[in-house]
Amino acid sequence: MVAFALPSGWGEDIDWVQTYEDALNMAQSRQKPLMVIHHLDECPLSQGLKATFSAHEEIQRMAKEDFIMFNVVHETGDRNLAPDGYYVPRIIFIDPSLLIRADITGKSETHKYTYTHTDVELLMENMKKARIPHSSKP
Repeated sequence: MVAFALPSGWGEDIDWVQTYEDALNMAQSRQKPLMVIHHLDECPLSQGLKATFSAHEEIQRMAKEDFIMFNVVHETGDRNLAPDGYYVPRIIFIDPSLLIRADITGKSETHKYTYTHTDVELLMENMKKARIPHSSKP
């Protein structure tokens, strides 16, 4: 079972899903991408990202309107949620067909899905990319 946090300061007006299974089901049934935020309360990088994320009006609006949102505070053994390793903060986008959007990453080459408080504009652009339906075909 995946541990979660609701909403833990990431956005009080966002409807946070309580389980990973529910999040996947909602992504499919509502045809919206899933945004999974992995973080730890005691991690300074997670705290910085959370403060920037929660204060950014456009990110908050997109999270509320365009995504199924799932917030994870403890790691799980599910390798699908850690395609390049277990680290925080980490944000994974999953499309409504339940494919991980490996094409949507942060700036780091070693931790592809990490974002920091300085990456908020990149995160916003990646959220816009994740909203657009994509094909798994080349």
